[in-house]
Amino acid sequence: MQNLLPEPPATLLPADEEADAALTTAEQAGSDEAYAEAAARFPSHSAAWAVLATRAFAQDQAVAAYAYARTGYHRGLDQLRRNGWKGHGPVPWSHEPNRGFLRCLYVLSRAADEIGEADEAARCAQFLRDCDPAAADALASN
Repeated sequence: MQNLLPEPPATLLPADEEADAALTTAEQAGSDEAYAEAAARFPSHSAAWAVLATRAFAQDQAVAAYAYARTGYHRGLDQLRRNGWKGHGPVPWSHEPNRGFLRCLYVLSRAADEIGEADEAARCAQFLRDCDPAAADALASN
């Protein structure tokens, strides 16, 4: 069946240069503590939570990864809504400020699967594809 309704416009989160600079500083330090400081200083910036979640998952800390990813996911949802998102529609991977939210969604799916939350893992994976299939493909290939 063909959908006759137009797709809503893409949601593009605004850049946050100060938060991005804090992440760059944390990256140069290379420690979990530096990333945690960036997340504490800029708690609404999903990219910081995404890095913490990714690092925790890589260290076989699925529960910590889940917690970090869930925090970044919810903070990202708040930002999306403030920027006109109505609960559906594209959130393009090609727009750099969207990537923190999309990364959190990806790690949340993987961590949920790891801790046995299969329904949530599937829901998050589908949500990521619904936001932008390119995000799902790019993140899965890393």
